[in-house]
Amino acid sequence: MKKLLFIVSLVITVALISCGAPVGESSSGGELTGISAVAWDEPAPYGMVLIKRGSVKVGPSETDSLWGKSVPSKDISVDAFWMDETEVSNSKYKQFVFWVRDSIIRERLADPAYGGNEVYKITEDRYGDPVKPHLNWAKPIPWRRASEEEQAAINSVYKTHPIDGTRMLDADQMNYYYEDFDYTQAALRKNRLNPAQRNKNTDVPVNYDEVVMISKDTAYIDDEGRIVNRTITRRLSSLYDFQNSYIVNVYPDTTCWVNDFRNSYNEPYMKLYFSHPSYNDYPVVGVSWEQANAFCAWRTNYLLAGLRGAARYLQRYRLPTEVEWEFAARGKEDNAYPWKGKDTKSDEGCYYANYKPGRGNYTKDGNLISTKVGSYSPNSNGLYDMAGNVSEWTSTVYTEAGVLSMNDMNPELKYNAAKEDPYVMKKKTVRGGSWKDVAAYVRSDARSYEYQNESRSYIGFRCVRTQVGYNKKGR
Repeated sequence: MKKLLFIVSLVITVALISCGAPVGESSSGGELTGISAVAWDEPAPYGMVLIKRGSVKVGPSETDSLWGKSVPSKDISVDAFWMDETEVSNSKYKQFVFWVRDSIIRERLADPAYGGNEVYKITEDRYGDPVKPHLNWAKPIPWRRASEEEQAAINSVYKTHPIDGTRMLDADQMNYYYEDFDYTQAALRKNRLNPAQRNKNTDVPVNYDEVVMISKDTAYIDDEGRIVNRTITRRLSSLYDFQNSYIVNVYPDTTCWVNDFRNSYNEPYMKLYFSHPSYNDYPVVGVSWEQANAFCAWRTNYLLAGLRGAARYLQRYRLPTEVEWEFAARGKEDNAYPWKGKDTKSDEGCYYANYKPGRGNYTKDGNLISTKVGSYSPNSNGLYDMAGNVSEWTSTVYTEAGVLSMNDMNPELKYNAAKEDPYVMKKKTVRGGSWKDVAAYVRSDARSYEYQNESRSYIGFRCVRTQVGYNKKGR
């Protein structure tokens, strides 16, 4: 026992010595030496690769051969970031959907209408003090041997098809609520809570009665059970005015297979592409820009919950900016395609990507629609399917001006369109081309767009996360 106590004492002593003297006490003979910092080396997130900081000439590398137009390009620099090595698959997106399903079930298991088992919801800490009510994920759902009331709670998220009798998840209930604090808007000088900090020009008197109006996104479910996301304008009064809230139905629009291709027999894809295990490793499609952002928010919260608050410096998951996407796609060789050269297949006749090689001949490359993520060789950054398979959402607003309207350092054109805004303002940039596109549209410099609330059978996404700090891996 004495030996154990000695070891513990030694560890504590070493820890205290390594921390140094308290701030304000001299430990360096009165010289300015700075405060020692703990070494930080961010571990690689699961399934992601590091894209090291660098610069890229964004925009077409060649003049338009059809119209002869000279499309502007621009040298732009970006910081290091982590990026999913593949597009988000059906399997990974299902984890999101099932988490939403399970959260609804747990909420109802704690509801008196379904038995009111309080163990599924935590309302106080271990000392008996009240805390913000939250679900208890440590308590498993009784999928087997459930009581009558528990089974009713489980069954409540499913429905039966009125015609063929198929039991299925009730997609209309799969709604995810999340909040997002807008650090950028809160940091703007014009939005400072203290009027004296809004203008540094000392010739201008401070107007302490100045009213600052801000826009804030809010969400709720109305009495009819409908999701209402709206943007309100209100007087700035606190930092909570920059806290936006959203409710998004996260279930993919499986009908996109029929709506995107009229007069085509795509009913099997509509019924099976997202639900059948054979498609688990295929990229998720039928997901709007809004749903992709909800996934990023959930993925961030899911990670932080797993780390239990131990990762205060980790950045959130998000969609890549348009420039980040192109920089990552071009690879170390900075090519027009994610691979070397201008050919789309090797000398042996093997295609480098899943796209539409000929007029009406989708299967020439071995696929009819999308294929399993990672089926083709990665680019020099270690990223798969940056050309073809499915197009990918970016966070960037689509404008015809393109790079001319962007900053040359970490550029991002962001606009959270309100429901009342003209539809044209809801265009978001899409990159990479897809299984239905010809070779010209799967180039790394090819730009396209889609409206943020649209879901397509040929658009998916992947996430990025800004790397923290500057270390050997980020150089």
